[in-house]
Amino acid sequence: MTRVLEVPPTLDSEAFDRLIEGADTAGDERLLVDARHVRFADPYGMVGLLAIGEHFGRDGTQPILQLPTAPEVTGYLGRMGFLTAAERVFELHNLPRGRRGEGPSVLLPITVIDTHEDVHGVIDVLNEGRISSLLSEQLGYSRADAIGFSMLLSEVSQNIIEHADAPGWVAIQTYDWSRRKAGRRVAVIAVMDLGIGFQGSLQREHSARFGERWGDATALEAAFIHGVTRFRDPGRGQGLKQIRKKVGRWGGKIAIRSGTARIADVPDWADGVPMEKDLAPFPGAQILIVLPAKDAAPAAAEAPARARGLRARP
Repeated sequence: MTRVLEVPPTLDSEAFDRLIEGADTAGDERLLVDARHVRFADPYGMVGLLAIGEHFGRDGTQPILQLPTAPEVTGYLGRMGFLTAAERVFELHNLPRGRRGEGPSVLLPITVIDTHEDVHGVIDVLNEGRISSLLSEQLGYSRADAIGFSMLLSEVSQNIIEHADAPGWVAIQTYDWSRRKAGRRVAVIAVMDLGIGFQGSLQREHSARFGERWGDATALEAAFIHGVTRFRDPGRGQGLKQIRKKVGRWGGKIAIRSGTARIADVPDWADGVPMEKDLAPFPGAQILIVLPAKDAAPAAAEAPARARGLRARP
């Protein structure tokens, strides 16, 4: 038997939640993920689709993925490295011929994080002059901002190695959100893993003190708001605290989903709520960071796919 999951036209964090709900009720049925009608995808949606395929294909049978029919969308997925990554996770249908690899305007294509060397490789890519130029041209970031951006990504990627006990993915791209509340260009960062999650990471050291309240939402609150870590040594495990501080300094949004809950810092220009509970269960941690451009940064007009006023630079 096969369970069909229809991917909404916009493949983002909302679509990710809907797909998990559908996959979670599929039982032993093989998944067929129908993405033929996708017209826009951001890093969170793309990496999330890989995570869903990896998780729900662990019985040895790969889920089926029907790719978008719009050539400009599949071309963009190719440039973001999604098609190459998806070939290892899904049985792909309607794979286009002559698909292109990542292009010069991709900030960071989908990258596997499994070792400390992988984290160093990501930072090396971001430290290239081309990346600094893109951050300057598209977001109005200074060189100091670009260095801070690299440090932010290093910390958030390092969390996969330190806490997940499983490989993960990271990807970054910039988009024109001038027609949304943000009113400017933004960088969207997605970092995901299929590891033990926040509750699993903090369980041994902290579950007893919270008693019956202990769960995914409480673990996220403890780590995100109170700076609780799994380490007893003072000063260790403060990466999330520093990540949250940096994102707040730039006026950005950060949301972390783990298990059945999501916690977020949501600025006025963004959508979302501070805490969501009783979500469909999913392993590991899924982090979304959206950083807005400085006020003077220009917004690009070209887009490979559009939905709800979002534009993605190819």
